[in-house]
Amino acid sequence: MTEINIRLSSVRDVQKFVGTLTTLPGDFELTRGAYVLDARSLMGIFGFDLTKPLRLRVHDDRPETLAAIRPYQVDGEDDTDEQ
Repeated sequence: MTEINIRLSSVRDVQKFVGTLTTLPGDFELTRGAYVLDARSLMGIFGFDLTKPLRLRVHDDRPETLAAIRPYQVDGEDDTDEQ
């Protein structure tokens, strides 16, 4: 399992992100504080504060999976423990 910070800044980003995940095998979870949801849940993602990065848990560490989600990855923004 890999965990990375991601940023989804717009409705379009969320749509593209969910579309990307639906083509990939494995499980993906988004977390913010104590909240955990299926990262393929379009409506669930909009329940999060999208002005801050989210933590993505990737349960499939294949290089092609990680490459597909790399455009959403952010570095150095670790305020994902707040709710």
